[in-house]
Amino acid sequence: MPGYNLVDEPWLTARPVGGGPPVELGMAEALARAHELEGLVVEFSTQLPAVLRQVLLPVVAHATGAPQDLQEKGERLAQEGGFTKDELDKKLLPYLDEHHAKFDLFAPEAPFGQVAGLRTAKGETKGSTALVATAASGNNVPLFASRTDADPLDLTPAQAAHWLVHAHCWDTAGIKTGVVGDDQVKAGKTTGNPTAPLGQLGVIIPTGRTLYETLLLNLPLTPPDNLGIPQWLRGPHQPAWRPRKADGLLDLWTWQARRIRLLPHQDETGQLRVARVLISAGDRLTPVPEQEPHTAWTFTALAKQSGKKPASALPERRPRRHTQGKAAWRGLEALLAPTRQSSDGVFETSILLDEVSALQEDDLLPVDYPLQVETFGVVYGTQSSVVEDVIHDAIPLPLLALHRDSEAHQLLLDVAEQAERLAQALNNLSADLRRAAGTDPIPWDKGQRPGELLLRTLDPLVRRLLAGVRDAGTDEDVLDRGRLAWEQLAHRHTWDAANALLLAAPATTFGGRALDQPGKAGKTQTYRLGTAGANFRRKVNEILPRHADAVRQAAAARVAETGPAFDSDPAPGADFDY
Repeated sequence: MPGYNLVDEPWLTARPVGGGPPVELGMAEALARAHELEGLVVEFSTQLPAVLRQVLLPVVAHATGAPQDLQEKGERLAQEGGFTKDELDKKLLPYLDEHHAKFDLFAPEAPFGQVAGLRTAKGETKGSTALVATAASGNNVPLFASRTDADPLDLTPAQAAHWLVHAHCWDTAGIKTGVVGDDQVKAGKTTGNPTAPLGQLGVIIPTGRTLYETLLLNLPLTPPDNLGIPQWLRGPHQPAWRPRKADGLLDLWTWQARRIRLLPHQDETGQLRVARVLISAGDRLTPVPEQEPHTAWTFTALAKQSGKKPASALPERRPRRHTQGKAAWRGLEALLAPTRQSSDGVFETSILLDEVSALQEDDLLPVDYPLQVETFGVVYGTQSSVVEDVIHDAIPLPLLALHRDSEAHQLLLDVAEQAERLAQALNNLSADLRRAAGTDPIPWDKGQRPGELLLRTLDPLVRRLLAGVRDAGTDEDVLDRGRLAWEQLAHRHTWDAANALLLAAPATTFGGRALDQPGKAGKTQTYRLGTAGANFRRKVNEILPRHADAVRQAAAARVAETGPAFDSDPAPGADFDY
């Protein structure tokens, strides 16, 4: 059977800088041309962090070393030509030559990311759909899937490579096939398997202008002793698995969460394809190490035990997962939280974003550097044994916003909070109008509440504001105009949504309806359209104070106006680039 080596074969697809059709290339060429490529193109969004962590980042880190300090990282980021000639000719390419055989997807003795000879007692295998998160397989049936478990799925070697590393990062939990040599097998199965490591995180990937910059941004400062070695140098994996700690950063990145074997065949045209696979239990990561660079963290105070003091004075620190249906900017409080904010706050940003902040503070990255932050996550269902949804978003993130004492930092936190409060105010208006009409409010966990629709409407405004704040830099006047422009537009869209509710209210809401107040015997509260509208107006003005002040000032100016019409003047904040 022919081989398929990831070093040479064109399994990666990338976008060239400046546009043009995507190009397909092997790992060696992708790294040599990393400064010419804008980024990778993948079939399924969560494949991107899998390819970076399982292959590209560990190759770069092991061959060239991770940055030792901020100065080194800043200097390497500033290399406009990507990897230097010395880095390519004396480190990266020799490394790939030396370990070339380790990257053969179908090598008979040590196939990349797999266990050679993996088999069950009865020799069963499964269709390749078991490897593909988007395909129907067993209990994992994606919504509206057109393919059934019985339909054959021939994967190209490039597709198989992407789904292989994806399984090591994101595979579902639960029952896995039992294989020969695994002493944990009972009745042909293993149970209690957790999700693969990235399934337990809210993954955060900082991206730069080129693939080269993205690789450097995702290499955390790591002493050589803490790097460890990647999976392809750990020796052949055995069918038996064990729970263990990660032995360094490279072990963490290339974690073998499953024992997998791809079974290739040649189709009628002689092309290599993968239609059958075997997936069994793999090593269990215990616990998520503090050196994990691709997640933000949440602090939870330890509960007191029977009136005794907590077991530790420090709060529990655990990875922060993304919330289904929420845009990335709605989690800015975690992305912008300063490092080690354990006593006064709840969140801590990722190691990589913390380093980006430090790079800018030391003038190793310009204030207007066009940093993008991509977020990834998987929503599992039924005891994490099926994939229900995939989370992916990308937002521009101004570097100054990463500094706790900057105007940009506070502005973005305020805007995110204002958007949430406007959505809640609209939901309250809807609830009051429904009570006035004699019906119950929409439950928070059922139906489509108007506040969620408003947040979708505000989403492009917030993204434009993020880009505008980055361009504004330290100019506080521009930031003030941007804040006012945001409040004006947010006010307009919020009232558009509110007016739709008010106009749709039935005539009975004018008279209203009296309801008993919970916990207050004999007391009632009357809900009517006029009261609901007045309360909503007051709340919106409280949430958007700069817009409310601008309106009051404009009204006062009109009263005192004796010259040209006020309407001929530009609106306050209109010069901010929205």
